[in-house]
Amino acid sequence: QVQLVESGGGLVQPGGSLRLSCAVSGFTLDDYAIGWFRQAPGKEREGVSCVSSSDGSTYYADSVRGRFTISRDNAENTVYLQMKSLKPEDPAVYYCAARRGWPFLHAHSLYDFWGQGTQVTVSS
Repeated sequence: QVQLVESGGGLVQPGGSLRLSCAVSGFTLDDYAIGWFRQAPGKEREGVSCVSSSDGSTYYADSVRGRFTISRDNAENTVYLQMKSLKPEDPAVYYCAARRGWPFLHAHSLYDFWGQGTQVTVSS
């Protein structure tokens, strides 16, 4: 069955870095777009970044562009989110999600499969 498992979250100081991983099984990255989303307490889930299945095109929210980098390793069936220069507004539970077709960044409801999430905390 389809499964997505996130890892790599944790506590980091402002300005620090983390790399999140999303290991997928039950499908291949050649067929599914992957998105990273985050949700902070009391806030709606928001799109952070996504990567297409067809040509590897990547997309970023304005709030993270230039600081976060999404990448995929098709051989390992894993998608990464490298996060640098973390800010106090970045803490949230980060989720990866998969869908066939276009990787919509701002439409999390269009994603079919979700991981359980990994917590990112930024604090000094």
